[in-house]
Amino acid sequence: MKVKELRQKTEKELRDLLNRSQYKLGQLKFDLASKKLKNVKQVKELRRNIARILTILKSKNHNEKQ
Repeated sequence: MKVKELRQKTEKELRDLLNRSQYKLGQLKFDLASKKLKNVKQVKELRRNIARILTILKSKNHNEKQ
């Protein structure tokens, strides 16, 4: 997901997306360990998306405090 799309979402939507992404990451890691995952690049992409979401959430919280 692109950063512009993430910035337009509300904090609640971002938290829901974060929870779903973290759950999916756990599933992908399990599939990777059991040799079921064909595209290992998905793990890297998902980790980066999670980092983007966390960064945007922190910046929104920082802006609200100021």
